[in-house]
Amino acid sequence: MAKKAWVDQAECISCGLCVDNLPDVFRFDDSGKAECFDSYAATEDEIQANAIDICPVSCIHWEE
Repeated sequence: MAKKAWVDQAECISCGLCVDNLPDVFRFDDSGKAECFDSYAATEDEIQANAIDICPVSCIHWEE
C-alpha cells in the first residue's frame, strides 16, 4: 500500500517549496499553511525528493 504524506501545520512556515514543486499534491489551506490534499498524485519518490527532503523545517512526514 502506498504511503500517505502529511504536513505538520504547527511547524510549517509557508515557504511554498512543496506547493511550487508538487502542486497536484500540496496546496495552501485557508490559514496559509501547506497541506497535502492528494498524496497519491505523485510517486513516493517524487514526494520524498521534491517536498520532504527539501522542506526547510522538516514538517512533511509519512503517515505511519
